Amino acid sequence: MEHQDLSFDARLDLASLKNAVEEIKEALGQIIIGQEEFIDFLLVALLADGHVLIEGVPGVAKTITAKLLAKTVATDFSRIQFTPDLMPSDILGTSVLNMKTSEFEFKEGPIFSNLILIDEINRAPAKTQAALFEVMEERQVTIDGNTYKMEAPFMILATQNPIEQEGTYALPEAQLDRFLMKITVGYPSLEEEVQILNAHHSRKGVAPETLVKPVLSVADLTKFRKMIFEVVVEEKIIKYIAQIIGATRNHTHLFLGGSPRASLSVLMASKAFAAIKGRDFVIPEDIKQVIKPVLRHRIMLTPEREMEGLTTDKVIDMIVHSVEVPR
Repeated sequence: MEHQDLSFDARLDLASLKNAVEEIKEALGQIIIGQEEFIDFLLVALLADGHVLIEGVPGVAKTITAKLLAKTVATDFSRIQFTPDLMPSDILGTSVLNMKTSEFEFKEGPIFSNLILIDEINRAPAKTQAALFEVMEERQVTIDGNTYKMEAPFMILATQNPIEQEGTYALPEAQLDRFLMKITVGYPSLEEEVQILNAHHSRKGVAPETLVKPVLSVADLTKFRKMIFEVVVEEKIIKYIAQIIGATRNHTHLFLGGSPRASLSVLMASKAFAAIKGRDFVIPEDIKQVIKPVLRHRIMLTPEREMEGLTTDKVIDMIVHSVEVPR
C-alpha cells in the first residue's frame, strides 16, 4: 500500500475496541499461556459474528479457552457435550404437555443461549449434527411448525479431536461451511510448557474461571460489530480476495474449491482482524493472516494428494504465493 494511506487520521475511532481486545487478551493471558494466534482468531470470530470450529488433540486448552472467552462477555453461556446417543431434541428443545392447561408448551434446549460451547461436535450422529444447520445459518429454530429466534449475540464454539476416529462422525461439507473459521491448536513450545506448569503451580488449586471477569457488555459488542462493517476495503483488496478464492476452484490439487460464502467470510474476518490491530482499513497482510482458518475447512484435496500427505494449509500457501499482492 502507498505510504500516504498509512499516515492519515483514523476515520473510525477504534480506541475503545482495541482497549477491550487488550483487556480480554490480558485476562485470558493469566491462564492461557501462548496460543496468541488462537485467541486473536477467537476475537476475530466474535467481532465478525461468526461461529468457530476448534481442532486439536486432548489437553491443549481448547475447551477452557472457549469457556474463558465466553466469561469475558457479560452474557449467557451454555455447554453441550456431544455424544453418540444425543438426540436433536436434547439440543433444540421439545414440546412438553402442560397438565394444568392440557396444552403443549415448548421447553427450550441448551442451544437457546448466547455463547454455546459444543464439545466434541464430531461425536454425535448425522441427524443430531443436522439439528444445527438452521440455527447456525439463520439464528432460529423451527419446531412443530413454530419458529423461535435466537437472541443476539449468538455464537457457537465447537471443538473436535482430530486423532480419534472411532466413534466419530465427520461433519458434512455444508455444515463445515457454516463455520467462519476452523482454528487448529497445536502443542506449546518447551518455554510455554514450563510457564504452564509454573502458572498452575502458583495458582494453588484456584479455579481458572474465577480469575476472569466480564470485559464486554452486549451493548459494547453490538457497537464494535457495527464498527467492523465500517472498516474500509479498497477495490484492489476485494479483487485480491476474489482471485485467491477463484484460484481454489480450478486448482489441480483440489477436488472442491471455496464458495462465494468463503469469499464473504475472508472479507469479514480480514475487516475484524484489521480492527483488532487498531486499523480502520484492510491491508493484504490481514488477508494472509486469516486465509487459512477461514479456508482450510471449505476446500477438499483430491484423493491422490491426500494419500501423498499434502494438507489443505500447504495448498492455501501455494495459492497465496501464486496470486499477485496488490500494491
